[in-house]
Amino acid sequence: MKYAKKIICITGPTATGKSSVATELARKWPIEIINMDSATIYRGMDIGTAKPSLYSRSITTQHLIDIREPYQTYSAADFCYDTNSLIQEIIDRGNIPVIVGGTMMYYNSLRFSLDNLPKANKEIRQEIESKANTIGWIELHKYLTKIDPESASRIHHNDKQRIQRAIEIYTITGNPMSSLLNIRKKKQEQTNKYITVSLEPIERQCLHKKIIERFNYMIENGLVDEVYSLYSRKDLNKDMPSIKCVGYKQIWEFFENKVSLNTAIERSIIATRKLAKRQLTWLRSQKERTIIDCSSKKLIENVTDIIHATLDKH
Repeated sequence: MKYAKKIICITGPTATGKSSVATELARKWPIEIINMDSATIYRGMDIGTAKPSLYSRSITTQHLIDIREPYQTYSAADFCYDTNSLIQEIIDRGNIPVIVGGTMMYYNSLRFSLDNLPKANKEIRQEIESKANTIGWIELHKYLTKIDPESASRIHHNDKQRIQRAIEIYTITGNPMSSLLNIRKKKQEQTNKYITVSLEPIERQCLHKKIIERFNYMIENGLVDEVYSLYSRKDLNKDMPSIKCVGYKQIWEFFENKVSLNTAIERSIIATRKLAKRQLTWLRSQKERTIIDCSSKKLIENVTDIIHATLDKH
């Protein structure tokens, strides 16, 4: 049996200070950070993605930042391939890989090899979208409950992308996605053991306050101009994954004269809260995670203790 490498992941909902914590840890250990974020991969999208600052990047090497143009795609499979390669490269250099971010689909894929599921089928996806246009995604979620209740219980009825993927897999294979994942999870040779450290709010209102403060900071520091620079480009449109990122989508609509700037800001904050709620819902299903209060004055100290204990047992 192969030795399982312990890989630390600092995760949690948006606006809980994950990047700042990781930067402080890099002052104590020879850490290289692998960013687990579906937005910071894009060049030219710095403010609205809360991309780690140049200063924090000067403290330690950070990977998977600015690796795609906004018109390009980056899948969970791409993340798994890149991250698995980086983990080994970092270890070979004698450093410690630490995954940091809140894109839970990436983390789930990394841990359970979701990227090995059937590839996307354009025709089937078009059929599912056509059905959704006729009966609505809520009805499709009800259908998913019949064919794959385990997956349906984990997918929100408004999560179009995941509903579509689960139905697509069932259509292609004739088996529920959940059963395929359970089989793969049991058979997969665990060469990595993931240690999940989750920064979470004890009081939800505390996180809501942080979300508002952070988004207002983004506005004050040029987010509107940043979105306009993207809006002005001929190679981008609102249907691209990059432009659908929280904040960018809503301010893009402002430039389309669909909403006022104040409304765009309000909608961005609401969308960020919903994102945080989805992230927390996923995290609560991970019973093995270690929870750290993100509002604690001893946040850095508490995370340091966990990392220290983990590394000592390595």
